Amino acid sequence: MSESSIAWEDGALVTIDQRGLPHELRELRITTVDQVIDAISTLAVRGAPAIGVAGAFGVVLAAQKFGGDIEEVTAEAQRIVAARPTAVNLAWAVQRVLARLPEGAEAVLAAALELLAEDGRVNRAAAARAADLVQELVPGRPLRVLTHCNTGRLATTAHGTAIGALRELHARDVLESVLVDETRPLLQGARLTAWELAEAGIPHRLTIDSAAAWAMATGQVDAVLVGADRITADGSVANKIGTYPLALAARAHGIPFIVVAPESTLDPATATGAEIVVEERSAHEITHVGGVATAPAGTAVFNPAFDVTPPELVTAVVTEDGIRYGTVLTAAAGAAIAATARGLYDRDWMPGTAGNISVRAGERAVVTGSGLSKGELTAADMVTVNVADSAKVSGSRKPSAETTIHTAVYRATDAAAVVHVHPPYATALSVGAPDRLRFTGYELIKGLGATETVDIPVFANHAEVARIGADIERHLIEHPDSPPALFIAGHGITTWGASLEQARDRAECLEAMSRLAHLTGRREIDPGTPGTDRHPDRTPQSSQEQPK
Repeated sequence: MSESSIAWEDGALVTIDQRGLPHELRELRITTVDQVIDAISTLAVRGAPAIGVAGAFGVVLAAQKFGGDIEEVTAEAQRIVAARPTAVNLAWAVQRVLARLPEGAEAVLAAALELLAEDGRVNRAAAARAADLVQELVPGRPLRVLTHCNTGRLATTAHGTAIGALRELHARDVLESVLVDETRPLLQGARLTAWELAEAGIPHRLTIDSAAAWAMATGQVDAVLVGADRITADGSVANKIGTYPLALAARAHGIPFIVVAPESTLDPATATGAEIVVEERSAHEITHVGGVATAPAGTAVFNPAFDVTPPELVTAVVTEDGIRYGTVLTAAAGAAIAATARGLYDRDWMPGTAGNISVRAGERAVVTGSGLSKGELTAADMVTVNVADSAKVSGSRKPSAETTIHTAVYRATDAAAVVHVHPPYATALSVGAPDRLRFTGYELIKGLGATETVDIPVFANHAEVARIGADIERHLIEHPDSPPALFIAGHGITTWGASLEQARDRAECLEAMSRLAHLTGRREIDPGTPGTDRHPDRTPQSSQEQPK
């Protein structure tokens, strides 16, 4: 077979039977749903992306057998998903192609073929990004990388994720060697990864899983690269059993621990790693090796197929879209926030402890801590919160009181960063204003995505900041074309954008227009009605009175 390990040929799913490796490279032809389920359950096909694609073609076979009967095909799809519950790609891929069933069996096949082609492109993009990150974190020397389980073309459809990154580093001539965990109990590292690396001509050594920490302690590992079967909203990573202790050892020795996975492995519907259902497999996999009993008959067994690594141990989760989770992302965001805050403090836009800035990181956000002078902020002064509920995830500080404003914007828009500041002209302009302020004729309007006129909403400065956030979220959902900026009466402005730089630039545009309106006496106000849910129905608190 070619680099691709899965193909659709003459009405059959054709793949490598991984049960025969490393001794026998044999082809497996699958023509029924039962055969798909058996191949996934017995690990003839394994690896999150690979079983996802196999499951998708299982739906194709069901659609062809039952002539597009929705009830029958859906029942078969449910059986496929149940074959392995932990890896999110299986359910994701099955649902993706099943959605095309009303269009007929040919549409389901087209969707599965699209998925097959997409996987190879995705793997290459994620692998290249991960290789870039490894070189950035460990510059200037030949790299020695440790990997676990199998994440190459056998576990995907082509190229691989973590092994794809190893291929990329090898092609760049910066990879000295790979240390391969044998990966108990089924030895995917020994049987499959060692075979793939040999096939690719990549120098490697095989080691027992329990030697990995010692290899790190003795300076034989520069970075750890692994894949993932599911990544939850908080950045927890479910992967082959043995991954979690690697992350613990890497943290203890200051070694980057990088997860390489496709976007399809992200599971924002699952909040934390504690909610992941971890598959347990048969006792025979532990009590026997190669068919030979290695434990007394009747020995009780604990055989989880996966473990879950908490987000604080993950340096980075890298997908085809870039770094999505991890401490490296949090640290980079914190440093950028601190630098931006110091600049705005010097302009008197964040006086004392006023104002706050955040950057989104997947389903979380990194935000400035509470009660801190913005002129002295460092990356260590940041707090990570959940976008969904504003709850603190990590950090030694309390999150800023206005965190609920930031998370409201993130929930209602695709913003990547939010800036809340107290520039003097914009703040003064908002006092006593109705529910909107209109700016017309300024060239700076373009900075807010408008052309000739822009209406900026004004929200009431409620004593309960969460209420302000609720008002903002409701407004943005009801008015998706609203500009990326708003006033909070007597309490500054909030802007957002696709980057921290854009959010800051938009704050500068709004303050500049507010200053021009003051200097020219042009205070063009849309005739809103005072007393609406966004207009202050009382004397607003000053920025000094509002808690930070």
